Amino acid sequence: MIVFDLKCGAGHVFEAWFGSSAAYEGQRAAGLVACPMCGSAEVAKAVMAPNVGTKGNQVPTPAPAERGQPALPPEMLKAAMAALAGAQAKLLEGSQWVGTAFADKARAMHLGEAPAAPIHGQASRAEAEALIEEGVPVAPLPLPVVPPEACN
Repeated sequence: MIVFDLKCGAGHVFEAWFGSSAAYEGQRAAGLVACPMCGSAEVAKAVMAPNVGTKGNQVPTPAPAERGQPALPPEMLKAAMAALAGAQAKLLEGSQWVGTAFADKARAMHLGEAPAAPIHGQASRAEAEALIEEGVPVAPLPLPVVPPEACN
């Protein structure tokens, strides 16, 4: 079997399989090959890249993304994550954990109903979007925070 990329007079490109080049020529000459999109019998071979296989004794090395691995070496990735976690922990040192009451407390501070203070906690996506629409300054944390009552 052989596969050809074919192109009709309207510019549609499609793929078709034939037993041989001679079989393709015979079917085309008999008007048996037509464009599946528009039905045109004015069909010719389209330019196609050859499918050249690698040497039998070589194994292609996939790119890091294809292997499902990060592009950085694991040591560098761990160091970057540790630095990010340290920076986040330092920023949260002066902040109060308010848990699931975050949206209510942030809104109250924004409206002047409660004194302004640095807080962090949990909010659903809908709650966070509502706060943003109301003009309440909020930002997601890059890493999850373990609630104080869950720490050992």
